Amino acid sequence: MDFDRINEKLSILADAAKYDVSCSSSGSNRKNTNKGLGNGHMSGICHSFTEDGRCVSLLKILLTNHCIYDCAFCVSRKSNDVKRAAFTVQEVVDLTINFYRRNYIEGLFLSSGIFKNGDFTMERLLLIAKKLRLEENFNGYIHLKTIPGASPELLREAGLYADRMSINLEMPTEQGLKLVAPDKSHEDVKRPLSIIHQQMNEFKAERKLIKSTPIFVPAGQSTQMVIGATPENDMQIMHTANQYYKDYQLKRVYYSGFIPINHNDKLLPSIGSQPPLLRENRLYQTDWLMRFYQFNVNEILNTQNPHLDTDIDPKLSYALRNLHLYPIDINSSDYHMILRIPGIGVQSAKKIVMARKFGKIYSYQLKRLGIAYNRAKYFMTCADDQFRQKDFLASQIKNRILSTSKSKYLKIQPNQLNLFD
Repeated sequence: MDFDRINEKLSILADAAKYDVSCSSSGSNRKNTNKGLGNGHMSGICHSFTEDGRCVSLLKILLTNHCIYDCAFCVSRKSNDVKRAAFTVQEVVDLTINFYRRNYIEGLFLSSGIFKNGDFTMERLLLIAKKLRLEENFNGYIHLKTIPGASPELLREAGLYADRMSINLEMPTEQGLKLVAPDKSHEDVKRPLSIIHQQMNEFKAERKLIKSTPIFVPAGQSTQMVIGATPENDMQIMHTANQYYKDYQLKRVYYSGFIPINHNDKLLPSIGSQPPLLRENRLYQTDWLMRFYQFNVNEILNTQNPHLDTDIDPKLSYALRNLHLYPIDINSSDYHMILRIPGIGVQSAKKIVMARKFGKIYSYQLKRLGIAYNRAKYFMTCADDQFRQKDFLASQIKNRILSTSKSKYLKIQPNQLNLFD
């Protein structure tokens, strides 16, 4: 093996893969069998932070950065003057096993540029996963990219060996995609998502009857949207995400702030432009509210409010726009309503519901439960009812909260005086 050449390929193809953020904790539970190598665990994998705060590692590479497409936002576009490289199937298998044995990684995230056509590329991704599972008896986490245009037969077989599969939506709307990638279509993404989603449901149904039915993409599907390259507003982005969650039961939608990487492209922000990191963060917060806080996307973003606030999070923004719904009584309101109090998270809400079975809850108890009391107090009442929000306007509440905020995003101090200290 030519180690210098392998290292050069690894440098090129690992660097090209860094723009794909749609990898995270797996949600898989692939057990080690027959004295195999590794295992995929529910707590997660990849270069990411899991819910319990652990950082886990992944070999994240492209099979090749050769591509038949010329997408304006992509570093691997065919018109770009960049070094090109391609791994062989066996090289990726050997790298994964050798890195795993040295405890460098816990799994593989494998994507690729599209060379020749979708089937040609997908077939090689499938072969890598198949060799790892069947020849190397590798039970670690494998995340495969679904290649647009690949045949249903290849996708179905890939799902038997991968823990998660993902395909990038790229731009939030069809119009935005046509602007920067005229050869691509959202239909090319919906078709494989639908095929895999249908297969997942069929395998789950069959597994209820036949326990030996193999698992199929146990960690589900995900997708990614690039933010800031095209002119969609936050409402369009999140309504698109909501639709894909609904139609395909996606595990995650990822939002990637656009990083300018190509010179002389008038369609996109110029190199040196600041990536929209704060906007990306607000989109993830909105996504979290939809998935875990029982918010409807229309409650957060609609035609009257198509943009997310940059200085406050979307949950606080919703509360300030809907003060008629507050204050919420901690001791009598249901779990769904308690989740809507800014400063109270999912775990804290569950603790509150459990704790009040033993008696009324007072403010000192809420502080011990770990809620952000200085924020939550404007939107709730408890047994001692020390504070009432009705004395303040939304702008006054916002300024009082911002004046005590330690957010790294807060650059401008509120300019309204706190008249009620």
